[in-house]
Amino acid sequence: MVIFLVAPLVLQRYRLPGIIGIILIGAAIGPNGAHLLERDATIELLGEVGLIYLMFIAGLEINLAQFLEYKDRSVVFGLLSFVIPQTVGTVVGVSLLGLELPAALLFAAIFSSHTLLAYPVVNRLGIATDESMTATIGGTILTDTLALLVLAVVIAGVDGTLDAAFWTQLSVGLTLFFVGVWVLVPRLGRWFFRIHSEESYFEFLFVMAVLFICAFLAELVGVEHIIGAFLAGLTLNRLIPESGTLMNRIEFVGNALFIPFFLLSVGMLVNVGVVFEGLDTLALAGSLLVMVFITKYVAAWATGRVYGYDRDQVLGMFGLSVGQAAAALAIVQIGFDAGVPGFGQEMINAVVVMILVVSLFSPALVERAGSALVRAREREAYDPGRTSQRILVPVSRETEHAESLLDLAVTIRNERAHEPIHTVTVVRPEQRSRTTANVAEVEALLEDLEAYTAGAEVPIEPHTRVNHNIASGIVRSSVENRITTLVVGWDGRTARTQQVFGHIIDQVLDRTTELTLVGRLRSPLNTTQRIVLVLPPDIHHNDGFSEALHTVKRISAQTGAPIHGLVVDGNPGHFDRVTTSLEPSTSATFHAVDGWNELFEKLRDETRSDDFLVCVSARRNEVGWHSELRTLPNRLARVTDGNFVVMYPATEERADDRQFLRFS
Repeated sequence: MVIFLVAPLVLQRYRLPGIIGIILIGAAIGPNGAHLLERDATIELLGEVGLIYLMFIAGLEINLAQFLEYKDRSVVFGLLSFVIPQTVGTVVGVSLLGLELPAALLFAAIFSSHTLLAYPVVNRLGIATDESMTATIGGTILTDTLALLVLAVVIAGVDGTLDAAFWTQLSVGLTLFFVGVWVLVPRLGRWFFRIHSEESYFEFLFVMAVLFICAFLAELVGVEHIIGAFLAGLTLNRLIPESGTLMNRIEFVGNALFIPFFLLSVGMLVNVGVVFEGLDTLALAGSLLVMVFITKYVAAWATGRVYGYDRDQVLGMFGLSVGQAAAALAIVQIGFDAGVPGFGQEMINAVVVMILVVSLFSPALVERAGSALVRAREREAYDPGRTSQRILVPVSRETEHAESLLDLAVTIRNERAHEPIHTVTVVRPEQRSRTTANVAEVEALLEDLEAYTAGAEVPIEPHTRVNHNIASGIVRSSVENRITTLVVGWDGRTARTQQVFGHIIDQVLDRTTELTLVGRLRSPLNTTQRIVLVLPPDIHHNDGFSEALHTVKRISAQTGAPIHGLVVDGNPGHFDRVTTSLEPSTSATFHAVDGWNELFEKLRDETRSDDFLVCVSARRNEVGWHSELRTLPNRLARVTDGNFVVMYPATEERADDRQFLRFS
């Protein structure tokens, strides 16, 4: 624990990645250094858990919509990152090192795989959703699977079991594993999160159970557990919002405990003394290093050329994929134990030297390239003259869904704005003692909400007002705190004085100009399977439409749910182009609907309970207003039992609409 605390802090002073410090100290105090700590079964087990956890978080943090949209990039990079090193390594092994073909294949497999040693740097910088990083992380599963299959085939050939039964068992087992996990885990996850909608440690335990069961099943069918861990992350990706409490806890446990144990165990493998044990070790280590650097860079460069990545993206891909640790060590150790010719102690020592060099090089390069990507992204995404996003959530003392409203606010919040979420509760004045008691009750409620969002590391700024007119209290709080976005809850019931929602919400809409989301939320947002987006006629002419559509895309990106757009009496192609031009990257399709009657028929027939229904509406007398929009919320409430939101774009033109554009 002292190492995990001190090493990153010391190296940060010298602007070096903290994970290098843990690896170096592991080498210094391990059995090959000062021998202060033994690399015993406990360290090995925790290190293995750390590697599994690392691959799991990598799968969770991938932008799955982007990953699926650009899956060809992951496939291309994964194939190039395997085929180029495997081919070059095999040729060098046979022609220059004098290895037999099976040994040469295994020699090449050592560095044709890669371990995401520098992923903690990617995680800390927040660049996992960059397209080049997504391609690298996604390609890992293909690269490592192919390298480990080479290992399995060579070992089976050495043992004399390379027959039809071997191929049948391997292919059937892999197919059942991948299909079974991909189909069953998301369904099981949605069921669990529905019945345990309140935040608790059971959610974390469920995720951990899925992770280690998938890792175990992967080994059962003949591949490494890291493949199962990565697949578990991908299948749970859409159920664990990136900005939610559960994701924060998963990352906290991994970054504070398990992943440092993996880095420490890698460092304890390093034996600097092997460099002086003979020319054979130096020759093999030199060969491995030259080939891993050249072949991995060529794979990254070729992928960058095909898809137009810039220099920093290519260097980031190279730095992330050049890392070697677990898979390389497993291949050489298994080859040594199986008695593969040429796999003696010198080969093990050479692999250890390679691991030492790349474990220092990989994080440093990713830190440099990743920092450049962050600076470029900030220059593109921000403009000094724009208004920072500020969200206000009005909360009633009687509401049962305050936490759901906060979940929605956290989902649409721009984490880079560093602004708290504001809440306000308006208390009607009564007798002085009674009013004081009501205010105290409200303060207790707001403290509970602060504790709820603290788990996701999202600050809350609570406000309490005493006012005869609740709408006036909300509007005044919005003005005083320079709010840009309102998130308002609606119970779905009709009221006697109702124009659209009810007296209070209608007044708030009439007296504000900010982007406003009025929603009825009954299910956890992370169980959303699809976002059904309703677009009324002419709504795209509204000044705040780009901001509203950007907000819908943020919900899609956070939940992993694709957007299914229904365009009433409009051109779907126009919305398709506009959506593509806005950040973030999500999956969206748009379809034309002839009139309101056909719209509601479609919604009645096709809307499912796990859909999130979003309608972009307009305030009365604003661009895009139609009389049908007055009764729309009540009709939507009857159409679906699930979550729905009516979104009112900001009615004043903003000079900073470009902040929502995509620059990639």
